[in-house]
Amino acid sequence: MLNKKSMIIFLTAILVGSFTVGVMAGELSVNTGVDMYNRYVWRGLDIANTPSVQPCLSVSSSCGFELGAWGAYTLSNEASDSDEIDFYLSYTRELNSGVAFSFLATDYYFPNAGIDFFNFNNHDDTADNGDPDPGAHTIELGLSISGPEAFPMTFSAFFNVYNDAGNNAYFQLDYPANVGETALDVFCGFTAGSEDNPGYYGTDEFDLINVGVSADRDITVTDQFSLPLSVALIVNPNAEISYLLAGVSF
Repeated sequence: MLNKKSMIIFLTAILVGSFTVGVMAGELSVNTGVDMYNRYVWRGLDIANTPSVQPCLSVSSSCGFELGAWGAYTLSNEASDSDEIDFYLSYTRELNSGVAFSFLATDYYFPNAGIDFFNFNNHDDTADNGDPDPGAHTIELGLSISGPEAFPMTFSAFFNVYNDAGNNAYFQLDYPANVGETALDVFCGFTAGSEDNPGYYGTDEFDLINVGVSADRDITVTDQFSLPLSVALIVNPNAEISYLLAGVSF
């Protein structure tokens, strides 16, 4: 039987192999970027309560595959435990009807959490002395379905499948609209909750945790340069708290 490290290597080889096949079938492009936000709020949860710098690097193929890394780094040493690097592989396919499907596998990793990067243990694994020894990586699988132009609503579902005792799940509905040069997104996110790991989303039962609206537009700086600006008003009904976020992209 394969041990955990061998299993992770095997799964990684499958993912990279799938991406390689996708790359060979289409044109390749490299994408980079940096976002800066006054707070990092994820699915209605304030991750660090400090400003956040969020770099990204990805390689994508014209046939719909994308392999990348995304990070979030706080500007406070006191909150550095929440620094995050996510590795992901996605595939998007749009049908002739205008309906689009996106499949996403994400590896959540926190480099300053005190767990070695190559520790791929599950949540219930133990060390040789019997002490708990959970791994550094939580694996999530996701699916998004977007409607055609006549009905552009998007439904997304995400499930933790590894290193989460509660196998937490999150669901979200998005509806985009345009007002002048501003792109709006109205969203509503909820979780099924988990009795085994309620701290993940802050609840052990079904709850709304991420409701709000975001607005994106380009701010013209010069004739050759514009600055993408994003503002979002978010309410977490379960935690009874709200956030007003602002960010720029480079």
